[in-house]
Amino acid sequence: MAYHMVHPKFKFNGHACKGADLKELGYSLVKEGADFEKVIGDFLLDWCDGSPMIPVHTSGSTGAPKKVFLEKIKMYNSAMATGGFFNLGPGTKALHCMPSSFIAGKMMLVRAMVLGWEITCVPPSSRPLIPSGVYYDFSAMIPLQLENSLDKISQIGVVIIGGAPMSIELKNSVQYINTHIYETYGMTETITHIAAKRINDTAREGSGNFIALPQVSLATDNRNCLVIDAPQISNEKVITNDVVHLVSDTEFQWLGRFDNIINSGGIKLVPEQIETKLSELISSRFFVAGIPDKTLGQKLVLVVEGNRGVEALWQGIKSLHTLTKFEIPKEIFSVHEFVETKNGKVQRVKTLHLAMA
Repeated sequence: MAYHMVHPKFKFNGHACKGADLKELGYSLVKEGADFEKVIGDFLLDWCDGSPMIPVHTSGSTGAPKKVFLEKIKMYNSAMATGGFFNLGPGTKALHCMPSSFIAGKMMLVRAMVLGWEITCVPPSSRPLIPSGVYYDFSAMIPLQLENSLDKISQIGVVIIGGAPMSIELKNSVQYINTHIYETYGMTETITHIAAKRINDTAREGSGNFIALPQVSLATDNRNCLVIDAPQISNEKVITNDVVHLVSDTEFQWLGRFDNIINSGGIKLVPEQIETKLSELISSRFFVAGIPDKTLGQKLVLVVEGNRGVEALWQGIKSLHTLTKFEIPKEIFSVHEFVETKNGKVQRVKTLHLAMA
């Protein structure tokens, strides 16, 4: 099968690596590598084991983490789609700074192997190691990594951001950077992203929309949630819990999570839209949620990370003209530190329980 073929231009940390060398590289990393390299080695050995499937763990940000099995040929197809969408062919210099224990990190390795990239792997951290004076064509990061790398991000040609939505403040901070920065949409089941939108190209018509990768078709169900038809990467249509405005069968605007929607006194509130408005005021991490209320059914509350003064925050919220009266939180909770998954995603339910304890 095609996924067994390692591109002749593939390089790992500066060294050419042919298909026959891949298993030896995996063994070497497992035996002698740093902790993050051992994970890479394990994945390379899994990739070479002859099975058509590979185990991957979901992140657990919207539910309990679980092990799923993905077809290697589908991962190959996903890598080819990414290469085509971003025009990243053989010889692309890629910086890999994501944990390889999750799908985003694994796919960086797959792209490098099948597309013939020269990949440099650095320890995954909230502040990626970007060597001074070294230029890369491509990298993938979470928003926190981008935020902590703004002083060096211009050394990378294209950066894709996933794992969590980007804040308004972060989007504003990258508007005048030459790097092409894309927010991506996807999940483990779709083998990372199936759509992307350029963040720092706001002058372009439709720049606020996600554009589907090649051979991906989109629709919505009766909840207005996105339905993904991508036969190259999934044998079945993927029915999501993401409420969207569908512009066409290849373009959409993301509105929020259906399972996060709050019904407060008969008014449906979309937390993500409210959070976008509040991000103009709050610089620390925060989210809004609904908790049981005898009168309203659910009432809107705000959960903030850190020890920010509640009274000053109340005054700021009341002065935000973009908020409707229904979008003003009824209560504010603060916690010292949000609960996260292993790869840094905020666990809203557990954090809310902690805040209310």
